[in-house]
Parts: sequence; structure tokens; C-alpha cells
Amino acid sequence: MKLSRILRIMSLAVISIFMLVKCLLVAEAKPQSGAAPANGSDYIQGVVSSSKGPEAGVWVVAETTDLPTRFYKIVVTDDQGRYTLPQLPKANYNIFVRGYGLVDSARVSGKPSQHLDLKAVLAPDARAAAQVYPANYWLSMIDAPNTEGRDADLPVIRWETRQRGKFPVP
Repeated sequence: MKLSRILRIMSLAVISIFMLVKCLLVAEAKPQSGAAPANGSDYIQGVVSSSKGPEAGVWVVAETTDLPTRFYKIVVTDDQGRYTLPQLPKANYNIFVRGYGLVDSARVSGKPSQHLDLKAVLAPDARAAAQVYPANYWLSMIDAPNTEGRDADLPVIRWETRQRGKFPVP
């Protein structure tokens, strides 16, 4: 009886030591926040700022036509306005900033392994800002009409299969 208890305690101790070592190794291997990628020759990084300071959550777009096909890479800035465009093939890129409440910034030429700080341009008014919003933004603003009462002159949509008689029409 005592031998089985000793074996249980020893196995728990070995498992605990193993888990502790594993946690220490994982914590040591974790990269620090904001650290540069390991390969310094295939990325462009920098900070996006405007007249109001660092811009968080804006898109940084890199585009090129130097490759056999047109190539785009888009990333989003972090809370401090930092960005990294990783894994870029060797080429000349035009880089610009786009986001809500902004107009597209001037395109800046860049190559992998460069540090480029970009300047975001605040939109002068809502109309100018709305011209660069993505299509899904406009789609989210659609207020579909309520068809429950059918008071409005709305077309009644019936599926072709219903018209063929496969399903009863209500």
C-alpha cells in the first residue's frame, strides 16, 4: 500500500516538473510584442500617424506591378499605429494608407527591408471620407423594407420551384 502511494507521488512530481519545464520553454520562445520579423529582408515596416497622432486600425496597402501578376498586400495598424508588411517578394512597391475618416494618402515608393513612416490624411468632410469606404460598409447601411404588412407596393418574390408546383404556395 505504501509503495503504490510513493509511486503516485513520484509520478505526480515528474509530471509537474515536466509541465513546468514546458511552460518555461514556451514562454522563452514567444516573441516580444512589436519585435521585428526574423528575416529582415522581406518586409516593410513603420508607423502611421496623422495630425492627431498615431493612427490605430487603418489599412496600409502595398501594391506593385513589377511581378508577373499584379500584387497587393494589406495589413492593419496596431494601437500605436505600427505596421509590418511581411513576406514581400523583391520588387518596388507603392505604399499608401486608407481608413475610415481618412482620404487615401500619397503613395510612397518602398522596397523590402525598408522602414517607412507614413502620414495619414484626415478627410476634410464626410463626403470625401465616404468615397473611400469599402462596399460592405454601404451594404451594412441598407434598411430592407418590412414585408409583413405588404402595405407598400413591393414585388412578391416567388421561387421558380414554387411556380412549377413542387412546393405549395402559401
